[in-house]
Amino acid sequence: MAEEATPTAATPVYRPGLEGVPATQSAVCDIDGQKGLLTYRGYRVDELARQSTFLETTYLLIWGELPDAEQLAAFEQEVQMHRRVSFRIRDMMKCFPASGHPMDALQSSAASLGLFYSRRALDNPEYIYSAVVRLIAKIPTMVAAFQLIRKGQDPIQPRDDLPYAANFLYMLTEREPDPLAARIFDACLILHAEHSLNASTFSARVTASTLTDPYAVVASAVGTLAGPLHGGANEDVLAMLETIGSADQVRPWLDQAIAEKRKIMGFGHREYKVKDPRAVILQKQAEELFDQFGHDPLYDLARELEAVAAERLGPKGIYPNVDFYSGLVYRKLGIPQDLFTPIFAIARTAGWLAHWKEQLGANRIYRPTQIYTGSTGRDWQPIEGR
Repeated sequence: MAEEATPTAATPVYRPGLEGVPATQSAVCDIDGQKGLLTYRGYRVDELARQSTFLETTYLLIWGELPDAEQLAAFEQEVQMHRRVSFRIRDMMKCFPASGHPMDALQSSAASLGLFYSRRALDNPEYIYSAVVRLIAKIPTMVAAFQLIRKGQDPIQPRDDLPYAANFLYMLTEREPDPLAARIFDACLILHAEHSLNASTFSARVTASTLTDPYAVVASAVGTLAGPLHGGANEDVLAMLETIGSADQVRPWLDQAIAEKRKIMGFGHREYKVKDPRAVILQKQAEELFDQFGHDPLYDLARELEAVAAERLGPKGIYPNVDFYSGLVYRKLGIPQDLFTPIFAIARTAGWLAHWKEQLGANRIYRPTQIYTGSTGRDWQPIEGR
């Protein structure tokens, strides 16, 4: 009788970047990349951008349901009361080099909040609520403060009579924004608030799984977002459009870029095989801004590039993503290019905190395995014989 083979463990499959590997279960956000659908807690993002506000959407993401009128009013009031930051944090920011990147300033400032408010009372709903309020309230204030500090000015204090988005634009530009600009900026924050298990959200969940404080969680996510492969692509889109220069150069530029296998900034996404639904909304917002505040010639280049790319890249499922039009919107709002990614962080703090709270609900520290590729069986040699 033949001897039975001894079962062996299957060889682990290595997927670079963990592409397609489920790393958690989540009820926060869902993406249908084939249909171009993005939902937060079951609500379509286009409906939220049209009907909701950023703070209402933040409440939805973190607590799972849309708030009633009383809950929303209480949340808005709490955020309003906590917008100001300690003078010690402002003094710390004044010591940052003016040439430093705003994302580095934001990561340091976000982490510093833990020195003031960290108790790690992660089983206390009141602590969780207060941490959410503080981070949502103070992150925009710190972004605006560093922008003025690096220009040699004192930060502007928040205005309690202005809503969330309008107050940020006021602190940044030193003037009360036009209502249309404030409304569109608020919708931009909604569109960037959450996007499933992207790199920075994964970083947030890994950090959260150690049961550290939420300020360290957000600081780690900010550091991940700062990388050029994650945040900052909308800055590169504007640089790309400026390099192209004119509509008649779009096709030859794209042909050369494809031939040289260069990345086309603002195109392609791991999840979407159609045009990113957020890009659709942002394009409409850009047109609204141009109608009221004047046209941007780079928009004509962007539309021409999208049309030509649809012929060349569309069959491969490569279409504009969220970054393709967001930079044009921010540019028209008068926001400096190196603040585009910090603004991304202001919005995504809502998503990071939603995943932080969800992680706490069924926590197990992340400890993935690896496939070892190094040397084996080596003997130590004295330094004279090396």
